[in-house]
Amino acid sequence: MTENFKHRKNHPIDVVIAWVDGNDPELAEKRNRYITKGASASLSLGAHSTRFASNNEIRYCVLSIMKFAPFVRNIFIVTDGQDPDLYNDIKTYFPEKLKSLRIVDHKEIFEGFEKYLPTFNSISIGNMIWRIKGLSGNFVYFNDDTFLIRNIQPEDWFINGKPVMRGRWVPFPLPRILWDPMKKGINKYVLGNTDYQPRASFHMGQWNSAYLAGYRRRYFTNSHTPHTAERKTVEDFFNKNTHALEKNIAYRFRNHAQFTFIALSNHLQLRAGNRQIADPGLAYLQPYNRGPGDIEKKTRLCEDNKDIKFLCVQSLDLCKKDEQEKILGWMKALLDL
Repeated sequence: MTENFKHRKNHPIDVVIAWVDGNDPELAEKRNRYITKGASASLSLGAHSTRFASNNEIRYCVLSIMKFAPFVRNIFIVTDGQDPDLYNDIKTYFPEKLKSLRIVDHKEIFEGFEKYLPTFNSISIGNMIWRIKGLSGNFVYFNDDTFLIRNIQPEDWFINGKPVMRGRWVPFPLPRILWDPMKKGINKYVLGNTDYQPRASFHMGQWNSAYLAGYRRRYFTNSHTPHTAERKTVEDFFNKNTHALEKNIAYRFRNHAQFTFIALSNHLQLRAGNRQIADPGLAYLQPYNRGPGDIEKKTRLCEDNKDIKFLCVQSLDLCKKDEQEKILGWMKALLDL
């Protein structure tokens, strides 16, 4: 038995996917009840319906993992009392993987923190995924709009049990740090808009995470790739900083003041000396309101560039029906469905 094989056996890798079927009328009604309870939430893009829309991307996400990363031990789908109904697909294409899929309800990961449920906030949910029962020490966090498009090796995600982080260092976002409070003050004291909240920002969430981890002049920004994490690192941090965790998960909708789980995990790794940094290896497909031929151009890039291992398809629900069919048809061919 080789050392590499022993290491893989002793360090299994699980995948966690946060998923919501925004087409579910019961969930939409529940969400709308909480939006009306707080005007500030209704003004946030974090409450926009496209954040919860589903075009069955979860199907292609899961099947891509099973095809291109067969070493993954378990796939946990975290959701709010919903079921993506993947049994027949897995039975047809990957019957040996039937027992590797488990649906995890929000109640499981929020055990002891039930007062913050229901939540419609992917950031808050992400903060709690390390609490999944039976989750491996090394795991990878996916959004359901992220897919594998090539064979992946465990070392693409973890080396010697430590995460490989995909991103780069950038200066701290001074303009946004200065402008957000000013804009909030103008809205409150000049325009009389007391409910105004700055827009939740992908980069500000990462900066907030870096700051929490002790960084002041720069931060490590990650893309929409699958995100690696070491469970013990984040568990130890949150056990020592329960107040920070509770403050962050108290927001039912995305808020500009929040830090993000993956960015915090990355900065804790970097602070501890992990220097395993890699290029994103990612292609973005943002087909909504793009010019003719854009979909073909991006899919051809994915086929030709062997360094691209991950694909993120954003806002598929906003596309025209024929555009959706074109993208999903390409995914079916890629996955041999």
